[in-house]
Amino acid sequence: MRMPAVCGVIDRRILLNYRVDAETLARCLPAPFRPQLIDGYGVAGVCLIRLRNVRPVGAPAWIGLRSENAAHRIAVEWTENGGVRNGVYVPRRVTSSRATVLAGGRLFPGVHQHARFGVDEKNDRYQIRIDSDDHQTTIEVDACATDASFQSGLFSTLDDASRFFLSGSCGYSPALRQNEFEGLELDCDRWPVQPLRVSAVRSSFFDDPERFPPGTVEFDCALLMRDVPHRWRQLDNIHSRQTSGLNELQSAC
Repeated sequence: MRMPAVCGVIDRRILLNYRVDAETLARCLPAPFRPQLIDGYGVAGVCLIRLRNVRPVGAPAWIGLRSENAAHRIAVEWTENGGVRNGVYVPRRVTSSRATVLAGGRLFPGVHQHARFGVDEKNDRYQIRIDSDDHQTTIEVDACATDASFQSGLFSTLDDASRFFLSGSCGYSPALRQNEFEGLELDCDRWPVQPLRVSAVRSSFFDDPERFPPGTVEFDCALLMRDVPHRWRQLDNIHSRQTSGLNELQSAC
């Protein structure tokens, strides 16, 4: 069964971005995905997104769902029909919504785990802590919106960063069926991006020295989006030719 198009509003979206050694990052990816590189480095991160009024296209906004969500993301490319495509690989998603946990991977693409979200937002400051029920994911960030110039080792300008993440609108994640990846495409009415100044960040995924030995990963920058009408569309599934790295990511990230 194919999911109908879904619409809603991105109430708040924070992208925490890391610069990663390409060879190390490649070991985290199942076929057919490979790291999308910038100046020889891989790009990965965490998306912290609060959604509101999420419902099938055409349904009234008042029936829509609201939830806090987080996803680990890796910018990837792959070969399809003789051409190269790019997007993101999402090894793990967590959500505050029990309904999303039950429906994810069944009624719509994207298997989710439940997590507790502690969120304090005031005066453009964002303090967020996430702990999954299975104790596999912990994320913390303390950040403020800023008018200061954008600082990044990956991107020369804020516009460069904005274009890069806009081009990664197609996301694939492990399906409930082995060796298969479900896809979703994010379509936004507008793409307003501003920099965030991060004073503290922690991720159980990127801070794991067994997965990312010292010197192979470095926090780079953070971006903020607010009040963005959007739609999600289901993509055709991708089938993997191997399982190496997949089971490790699903169980440990």
